[in-house]
Amino acid sequence: MKETQQMTLETLSGPRARLLELSQKRGVSLSALSDLLGRNPSYLQQFIRKGSPRKLEEQDRATLARFFGVGEEELRDVKDNSYTAPIKPRESGEWVDVPRLDLGASAGPGRVAGDEAAFDTFRFSRRWLAEQGLERAQLSAITVEGDSMEPLLNNGDEILVDCSPRAFRDGIHVVRLGDTLMVKRVASMGAGRLALLSQNLAYPPVEVAAEEVAIIGRVVWKGGRI
Repeated sequence: MKETQQMTLETLSGPRARLLELSQKRGVSLSALSDLLGRNPSYLQQFIRKGSPRKLEEQDRATLARFFGVGEEELRDVKDNSYTAPIKPRESGEWVDVPRLDLGASAGPGRVAGDEAAFDTFRFSRRWLAEQGLERAQLSAITVEGDSMEPLLNNGDEILVDCSPRAFRDGIHVVRLGDTLMVKRVASMGAGRLALLSQNLAYPPVEVAAEEVAIIGRVVWKGGRI
């Protein structure tokens, strides 16, 4: 049995290999870990053996990381292109360079996230950031795509997203639903439900379970052509 497990570890890589290694060291079964996540007993078995799902959801990774006492990044695929955390702004004297990421957050039906790569920066004065209460914010800039948030956010606007860890409160957020990155007004519905709301009344609200949505960050500023 140990030889079979060892061979399995050798044929795996990335978060699948790491998760199997951690489960074996702790002596806990994959079905028990699946139960910890509130999933069906074969969930993690299928993730490791069959690659389905393709990646662990953010909340599942966080739960497992806390259980094993490891960093969440150990269970994240380095090839995962979904928006996960901002590139750290570069500070120089009185100025802070905030990265502009090669990503678009859909304000329409949704789009699949692309490469999280900084291609440029916005430069903000440290004093201005402090005046906005953003002196310690984890900021990055991405582009709005679509018209569902008009007139508040227009297609082509660039928005600053603060990914600093904080308790959720209703507001305009960039969220990930499955593999789709979008910007919506997010409101708590109670009983573990969230509403994803558009400003454009042509788009109906979408109600989802809170665990289905990853809150990437709060939108704190916008810029665009007049």
